Amino acid sequence: MHDTRRTRIVLGVLLAAALALITIDYRGGGGAPLGSLRSLGGSVFGSVEGAANAVTRPVAAFTDALTGSGSGSQSKIDALQRQVVDLRAQLSQQRLSKHDEGQLSQLLQLAGRGRYRIVTATVIAAGAAYDDSVTIDAGRVDGIKPDETVLNGQGLVGTVTSASSTTSTVLLATDASVTVGVRLAGTGQIGVVSGTGKSMTGSGLLQLQVFDVNAILHPGEELVTFGSVGGRPYVPGVPVGVITKLEGTSTSLTKEALVRPFASDTALGVVGVVVVPPRTDPRFSVLPPSPTPAPKVTVTVTASPGASSQGASSPGAAATGAAATPTPGAPGSGG
Repeated sequence: MHDTRRTRIVLGVLLAAALALITIDYRGGGGAPLGSLRSLGGSVFGSVEGAANAVTRPVAAFTDALTGSGSGSQSKIDALQRQVVDLRAQLSQQRLSKHDEGQLSQLLQLAGRGRYRIVTATVIAAGAAYDDSVTIDAGRVDGIKPDETVLNGQGLVGTVTSASSTTSTVLLATDASVTVGVRLAGTGQIGVVSGTGKSMTGSGLLQLQVFDVNAILHPGEELVTFGSVGGRPYVPGVPVGVITKLEGTSTSLTKEALVRPFASDTALGVVGVVVVPPRTDPRFSVLPPSPTPAPKVTVTVTASPGASSQGASSPGAAATGAAATPTPGAPGSGG
């Protein structure tokens, strides 16, 4: 279309007519002279629009599925995301189970020897700074109650002080407020051990007091729990620790010593809560087997003629299990 004077006149006339028609239709409302014409146009163009929607609706739905803009697709995406989170949690739990498999095996062996019925749990958090405590992932729904003994594969861990539906708080035996009745293996002497208040960042020791002033204590002696009435808070026979250092004087009313616990507070993972105590006291049967001492070996030293007799019979020779015979030309052979 060429831009001529005639073209501009025609466009101006059409524009004026369009404005006039719009004004008349607006002022006339539904009964305007152009109402029927407008209805006819709506019917025609409405049908065309409906047909277009019918054609484009599947395409729009497919696009929403790809982009995630539809409400149904968004709910599916949310469900898939929750599934991914659950799978990651299961994978983490499987890795944790593999890591704690050794601890669980030792715990079950100890519980079997002592005839303890236990509920297994995992330490999930450390307690407050002012006490030595931990939180485990088992509670009342698992049958756990306060004042029950907690142990692991090495020995005594502590006692349950409170239990919610799914978690419990365990006060460790190393806490300064804890006192446990114990029995010494071998001699059967009775005493108590108390926590020294060390935090979980350190290797806490226990303070032993034996009631018999005539008792003779030795480093290396092992201790087990004496047991409480009804097995609460302490069941009998649980390994406690081993004497590492003697304390006190000959005039003390009680014999004292430091005890290293079998269960390390810094390596707690899988633990067991004793929900049913044993019918009979296992006494020392739950203690780990003592290491077998190495047999003594006599060493025969043969010296060649001319060797110093003092060197041949010198005390403190190492026991190697073989006769030491100097070779010719070796130092001390006289050659």
